[in-house]
Amino acid sequence: MTKIELTAGDGHVLGAYRADPAGKPKGGIVVIQEIFGVNSHIRSICDRLATLGYVAIAPAIFDRTERDFQSGYTPEDVESARGFLANPDFDAFLRDTEAARNAVADAGKTVIVGFCLGGSIAFLAATRLDGFSAAVGFYGGRINAHADEKPKCPVQLHYGSEDQGIPMSNVESVRARRPDCDIHVYEGAGHGFNCDERASYHPEAAKLAWARTIAFLEDHIG
Repeated sequence: MTKIELTAGDGHVLGAYRADPAGKPKGGIVVIQEIFGVNSHIRSICDRLATLGYVAIAPAIFDRTERDFQSGYTPEDVESARGFLANPDFDAFLRDTEAARNAVADAGKTVIVGFCLGGSIAFLAATRLDGFSAAVGFYGGRINAHADEKPKCPVQLHYGSEDQGIPMSNVESVRARRPDCDIHVYEGAGHGFNCDERASYHPEAAKLAWARTIAFLEDHIG
């Protein structure tokens, strides 16, 4: 588990957190952050994936705006982090995602998993970038805006039925336009239900979504 630097296609240098397995890797996984940066939760996701045999890497996609930004989940933290969504540059996010993918390409097949903002980026990576064998998005509210784009790889999506930021009409719109995606809704779960550092953590939904995620990745990473 170490902090490294990546260089995107446009020359931008960004930080990243990388976790390696003890033995020969099964493949590579790019983990895309929430709006709270590559914080302890995202690093823990990478660590969990490494214990399962994958090289996991989380690029700091906000480094273009604020180097090394990370925060917790207090109301003040949430308000501060939302500032990064005022004018998001998804093309830049994808360049940084591509740099992370390149960094773990030698581990074998590569997949992408994203949370919140990262869930939307994971979907866009599936539609716009080559080199991913599968993509998983957790509560990506902006997927709906791009759901007419066809993924180049299998995609699995997870939503909470009580997500105040992503109404079920949003989810049903994605489901209608993307019948090729494996979409799951968790009853009683809100936004950020997978994060055990948030008040919205939903243990049952998180356990089931994680199990489905790992099974889906194993199906497509070989």
